[in-house]
This record gives sequence, C-alpha cells and structure tokens, in this order.
Amino acid sequence: MQWQLLDSLSEGDRRAVLSRCHRKRYPKGAFICHQGELGDSVHLIDTGTVAIRVNGPAGDMITVDVMRPGNSFGEQALISDGAVRSATVVALERVETLRLTRDEFRALWEEHPGASMVVAKMLEARLRSTSQALLDALHLPAKTRVMRRLAFLADIYAGHATQSIPLTQDDIASMAGTTRQTVNRILNQAREDGLVDLNRGRIVIVDPAGVARRARTAR
Repeated sequence: MQWQLLDSLSEGDRRAVLSRCHRKRYPKGAFICHQGELGDSVHLIDTGTVAIRVNGPAGDMITVDVMRPGNSFGEQALISDGAVRSATVVALERVETLRLTRDEFRALWEEHPGASMVVAKMLEARLRSTSQALLDALHLPAKTRVMRRLAFLADIYAGHATQSIPLTQDDIASMAGTTRQTVNRILNQAREDGLVDLNRGRIVIVDPAGVARRARTAR
C-alpha cells in the first residue's frame, strides 16, 4: 500500500515511520475511535473503508466522509497532548490500519526529523478537503453535489465484487449537504437512467462511467 502523505519523505524516513506503526484489525461495524475521546494516535488505512461521522444537533450520527486504503485519520493527536477526536470512525467492512502513537511519533521525530513532514501533509490534505467541500456547498446545486458524492463512492467501491455502496440515503444526503428526499429523487432518476440499482438500503453502481459523466454535467 502506498500512502501519499509518505511520498515526500526520504526512503529512510518512510521506512522509519512504517517500522514504528502497529497493525490493528477491526471487524465490520467496529468503532475505531469516538468523537470527544482523547486521541493518542494516527491511523493509516491499509485495507477496507471507514465512515467518518459526527454528532448531529438532534443527537444522531451524521456521515461526513468515507475513507479508503491510502487515507489516514487522527493526525491532530500527534501534535497536541490534549487533542480530542473530532469525529467517530466506523469500519464499513473488515479494516486494517497501521497505528502510530504520539509517543512513537515523538521518538521517531528525534531520530528522523524529516518525519515531521507526515503531519504537515496530513493537515494539508485535511484543509484541502474541507475547502473543497465548502466551495461545493456554496456554489454547486444539490443534484451536482449528490452525483459527485456518488461518483466518489463508486470509485472507492469499484473493486468490490458487487460494486455496492454500504451506505444509506441518509448518509449520502449528509455527505452532500442536502435532504434525504432530494437524494431519493436524484437516485430514483439515476435508477431510471440505468446508472444505479437501489436494493435493501444499499446503492449498487450499475454504470460507473455513466455516474462519473452525470457528476460532471449535472445541474
């Protein structure tokens, strides 16, 4: 597995980072961390996908993102002793991560100062993702946002045997910043157009290329 955040490191620094990590395994549905708890480690996703969820105003859990192998989460724990988790992370399938604790990172930093670039890369990626989501919410209509989220998820789950997305329409709605009713209408139209199939709370991508085209042209 290649992690983009490690690309800027020298081969020696990269090996040093990975040697300090500990492999963790989680079954489908497991909570990897909870919003509000103290954080002491960062996770590099090696296999499987996870949902990033936050507490909603009504006490419900809102899905804001999905991460795949090559992504990472929990970077704030490396730079602050009192950092608390800003989101809950749930395994959407069997997941394996490489976990790097704050103590291990600090020891690594002393031996390999270049490893500090890992944190900078993670923070840069998070800022870029947040900025893009804000721009989309401000300037794109709901149909475009929904189709872009669907295309994003179709790409993540393209390698799965069923090409099925293990998320509900409520999840898609929260990720796209719109209502479930709007998502239902857009998905039903996509089903009529032969792009997706809706089956027992799952969304099956029938035509990934068509979904990608719709995401580029939807208005």
